[in-house]
Amino acid sequence: AIQAAANNYPELSFVFTGKQDLDVTNEAQVHAFFKANAIDVRINAAAYTDVDKAEEETAAAYLINETAPRLLAEACKAHNVFLVHISTDYVFDGTKGSAYTTEDTPNPVNVYGASKLAGEKAIIDVGGEYCIVRTSWLYSEFGNNFQTIILEKAKTAPYLEVVNDLYGTPTYAPNLVVFLLNKINDSAFTSNVEHFSDGKTMSWHALAKRLTQTEIKEIASETLNLKAKRPNNTALQAT
Repeated sequence: AIQAAANNYPELSFVFTGKQDLDVTNEAQVHAFFKANAIDVRINAAAYTDVDKAEEETAAAYLINETAPRLLAEACKAHNVFLVHISTDYVFDGTKGSAYTTEDTPNPVNVYGASKLAGEKAIIDVGGEYCIVRTSWLYSEFGNNFQTIILEKAKTAPYLEVVNDLYGTPTYAPNLVVFLLNKINDSAFTSNVEHFSDGKTMSWHALAKRLTQTEIKEIASETLNLKAKRPNNTALQAT
């Protein structure tokens, strides 16, 4: 989504890295990359996001969600680079009953959320110039996410089944990108933690109905026997 928007910001120059270019869990590679490239702002969009698999692959989740942010924060601090780190609504336990603000205390209920919170704490501990941007329920036409999965299944399935008892604020990834790049372009990051979501509170079922005309049946999350516990309502109050 960032790559798709890059041409809309001619005043900014972008350097995109994939796993083949930079292993963000490798300290030597991270510092060598920052030494070789003149960078003003680093957006860390890398994350381990498989919520259920994280319950089994705990080490892998923490490596990408905690170790990598710490290494990036250290490199950014050493090279005077502003770090923008993407975090998640899953740092909260979903029991508040209303939208979470940046003042609320995180309390993750699964390994994924705990590893993302650990990454936030690692960045804070390192210090330097940074902003942690929590977002929620990202979807778009890019990559592997709720939208692409639903639309692919809708091509062949006579109907879909989607849970109706888990709530959050869906966020269209390109709109998150506009938020981030406008902030960077205007040097407008003024706090260390921000929330961004462009959606109203709804269930996964309601979001699915917005994305496809295929018949969608409501089911309870408990019927899926998911490995990871899900927070009930992690709606974010945008800052």
